[in-house]
Amino acid sequence: MTETWTMLMRSALAGDGAAYRELLGALAPALRAFARRVLTASGRDAGDAEDVVQETLLALHLKRHTWDPSTPLAPWVWAIARHKAVDVMRRSGRRAEVPLDGLEDVLTQGEPETDGLEARDARRMVALLSGRERAVVEAMCLSGASVKEAGAKLAMSEGAVRVALHRALKRLAAAHGG
Repeated sequence: MTETWTMLMRSALAGDGAAYRELLGALAPALRAFARRVLTASGRDAGDAEDVVQETLLALHLKRHTWDPSTPLAPWVWAIARHKAVDVMRRSGRRAEVPLDGLEDVLTQGEPETDGLEARDARRMVALLSGRERAVVEAMCLSGASVKEAGAKLAMSEGAVRVALHRALKRLAAAHGG
């Protein structure tokens, strides 16, 4: 499975939009299972799993240019997912601890180097959105608000926030040829 992810990401980076959509479709269930397991093992509500999934997919989308195509994709994905899980748990106000069982390859891979342009790239991509979708992405992904906090700030239900985030991610993927 993870070899397929690597192949799909290489194709996506070469401009294959269908491969990118297939990759995102394949990653989402794996990320969801990971997030539920991590949150449950940390004594958290697995209901926050969707936040981890959406934030991870957005981060992958915005940082995909930093992935080294000569390396496997999975360790890079799991490193980002682990960081996003920690972020979600920190926002809940409790100490965040993520079990590392089964993530040995993530530790040996490390996190990709960044060139400092991520924030600018993120703002440029978010500028393509309008209305609630833009407000939700700015609140959750750029400012670090939880679904609950974003809902309160934007006078939206948690479900509406999740739907807006999902739609925003789809628009961002489409805008980038994905």
